[in-house]
Amino acid sequence: MKASELSLMIFAAGFGTRMGELTDNTPKPMLPLSGQPMINHAVDLAHEAGIGTIVANTHFQSEKIEPHLERLGVAYCREEPDILDTGGGLRAARQRLASPTFTMNPDAAWLGANPLIELSDAWQDHMQALLLLIPSDRARGREGPGDFKIKGGRLLRGGPLVYSGAQIIRTEALEKFPAKAFSLNDYWDRLCAAGSLYGATYSGHWCDIGTPQGLTLAEQMLELGRV
Repeated sequence: MKASELSLMIFAAGFGTRMGELTDNTPKPMLPLSGQPMINHAVDLAHEAGIGTIVANTHFQSEKIEPHLERLGVAYCREEPDILDTGGGLRAARQRLASPTFTMNPDAAWLGANPLIELSDAWQDHMQALLLLIPSDRARGREGPGDFKIKGGRLLRGGPLVYSGAQIIRTEALEKFPAKAFSLNDYWDRLCAAGSLYGATYSGHWCDIGTPQGLTLAEQMLELGRV
């Protein structure tokens, strides 16, 4: 499947609490990374892949990020009064998206091939979700154990591979969850049990931008990549 045939959901509603005072007055996706807001890097990857429909969810400091999304040509789905988490947020926006669709966290830096194109190249029609994973030796800004291991192309919980925050996922089954707010981790657990959760390994380098230290590491990784 070509990346240009899909849409993209960017998760931009979170509070960014691990960023400390950096997010007191700025939503996390708007923090600067290599001279532009963090979310711009995700949008640039989507444009490079030829993706026409991009939607972001908003909640925390929505009044500060929504005008910027409009300038980028990105539609937004505001979650109010309460934040819906990743599963609830994707379900709330699914009528604006294709299925399957890409989803991406904006708080990551990528060095190498376009991750959305790598995902679309690995996608097969029988899959319900395909997660892009990073070997620990190519993941920066991430502490602790990995998230998954791949066995026969399918994913199992636990193992050395780190979830990158990018995936292709079918959204129809999200309607079966009774809670209004829920995590996509709950959906992945169901897919794991059914043998329907798949993974692909990213060929480049990646940095998690969950903390101020992660932001510094991401800046350093991208700067080294330009040398």
